[in-house]
Amino acid sequence: MRLQASCPNNDFEETKSFAEWILKIGEGTIGGPNDGKVEVEFPEDVIVPSTGDHIHSIISSIYSSFQNHLDDASYFQDTAILVPTNEEVDAINDYILELMKDEGKTYLSSDSICETEEQDSFEESIYSPDVLNGFKASGIPKHKLILKKGVPVMLLRNIDQTKGLCNGTRLQIVRLGIHVIEERIMSGRFFNETTYISQMKLTPSDKKISFRFQQRQFPIVVCFAMTINKSQGQSLLNVGLYLGRPVFTHGQLYVVVSHVTSKKGLKVLICDEEGCSTNKTKSVVYKEVL
Repeated sequence: MRLQASCPNNDFEETKSFAEWILKIGEGTIGGPNDGKVEVEFPEDVIVPSTGDHIHSIISSIYSSFQNHLDDASYFQDTAILVPTNEEVDAINDYILELMKDEGKTYLSSDSICETEEQDSFEESIYSPDVLNGFKASGIPKHKLILKKGVPVMLLRNIDQTKGLCNGTRLQIVRLGIHVIEERIMSGRFFNETTYISQMKLTPSDKKISFRFQQRQFPIVVCFAMTINKSQGQSLLNVGLYLGRPVFTHGQLYVVVSHVTSKKGLKVLICDEEGCSTNKTKSVVYKEVL
């Protein structure tokens, strides 16, 4: 459906073939009958060549002139680099922030154990603010949040659904204050409308953490790049898929390739076990799930 909506008549056959290839990935029938992991070969015209600095190569392919569009929300509206893990997200976002000339602002969070948690003096010493600052958990930003004007960010909380401010909404920074950030919405029917985000108390949703703590910080993360799972439900004109390592959960590869609205909008950089660029990667599809 995404491909048909943007398909010109003269590209119908190519679009149909690309759609069938995507469906085979999703159904796990590519490369013959299988159940579990299977190797997928990408078309050569979507592969991004790289000779060494893979992150620089994928950024150059997707955000080649981003510094000329830091006042243009539409430039970032339909573009993103997708990766399997948060570590790769941080590496790409930090790399792009370093390329920007603006010094920006650094916001440090205030972390503490929730008042509902029973604790003694020993636990208080274990879970000191310095220790909590080092935690990386889903649903909260990093302790040290570096932001610059024009940077795209993603909201991590439902703030006001009637105004389009939901978990996953993408915004672009307009102005950085001390306690408030001015931003414009980059998606949905409220596109280009201005909003203001303040710091708030955030509690991690990660079930692996055996205690509850809260963080006071802006509920946003930089999103030049985002994880594949976080991108679900979005349609994008330009998708950069960077696989420094293969996908590891059911249907992840299908989610990525099904986001793009045309074959021309898909750019892929895959690394093999030796760190060299390749055009093949593994897809995970378990038939019992289907």
